[in-house]
Amino acid sequence: MGYMPDLRRGVLFGIAAYTMWGLFPLYWPLLKPSGAVEILAHRMVWSLVAVVAVLAVRRHWSWFRALLKQPKKLALLTLAAVVITVNWGTYIYAVNTGHVVESALGYFINPLVSVLFGVVLLRERLRTLQWVAVGFGALAVLVLTLDYGRLPWIALVLAVSFGVYGLVKKKANVGAAESLTVETLVLLAPALAYLVYLESSGQATFGHSTPTHALLLAGAGVITAVPLMFFGASAIRVPLSTIGLLQYIAPILQFMCGVLIAKETMPSSRWIGFSIVWLALAIFTYDSLRTARAAARVRKSARTLDHVVT
Repeated sequence: MGYMPDLRRGVLFGIAAYTMWGLFPLYWPLLKPSGAVEILAHRMVWSLVAVVAVLAVRRHWSWFRALLKQPKKLALLTLAAVVITVNWGTYIYAVNTGHVVESALGYFINPLVSVLFGVVLLRERLRTLQWVAVGFGALAVLVLTLDYGRLPWIALVLAVSFGVYGLVKKKANVGAAESLTVETLVLLAPALAYLVYLESSGQATFGHSTPTHALLLAGAGVITAVPLMFFGASAIRVPLSTIGLLQYIAPILQFMCGVLIAKETMPSSRWIGFSIVWLALAIFTYDSLRTARAAARVRKSARTLDHVVT
């Protein structure tokens, strides 16, 4: 009886996390006249403040000393910090320069990029339908390259950087709050140095605009930490196949923000490119769910057999 309520909570946590991530395009424009790099620096600093506050409430500090004795994990988290900086910076730049739809494309194709990483880096073998999905994804990138008149580099940087980030975090195997603490500690010195430079050169906007603007910049840390906590709470309660479905909430909302709110141009060629991406994701999702159900049936049969034998 306890499993279903826990599963339900996990799904709700996941929906909350991906909905917040999907609505990010509505937040970053509120931080103007701050530039993308200044916003990024504040996001790093205030994320650390937010996650340390969470750890303080939980009185959870013992992990830090143990982690210091594991240089390999520290190196992986340092790499994760660098990669997520690229991701965050690109995303903020995309939203504040009118490329919300292209940023959504990045998170749509991210699952396909992750599958390719599995082949290239982990020597995994893809199933036939996975290859079909990846092929359609590549075709979509080609169509959108012709549409934009350039490679959709924002989408590709976001997809690749987030894929690398997920891979590195998986190898590090450190909890969400603990990992974010280390990552933001790594980023703290350069972020503070840049903010000091802006202040000394008279280019800083924090504290030089309205009090609301200062609160919104500080809030960048909260809106970074909170969905990550929700995601962590979801990931431990629901199957990976469910997480795989929930992850489409964010790019769908981002896409809607770009088309309906930011009123970005969507010529027919761009709709065709996105339609091919959605077809690829439909094939990918169908294959993932079919494989998950087959694996569940095998596990159930094995448990039944064990019960009969014993």
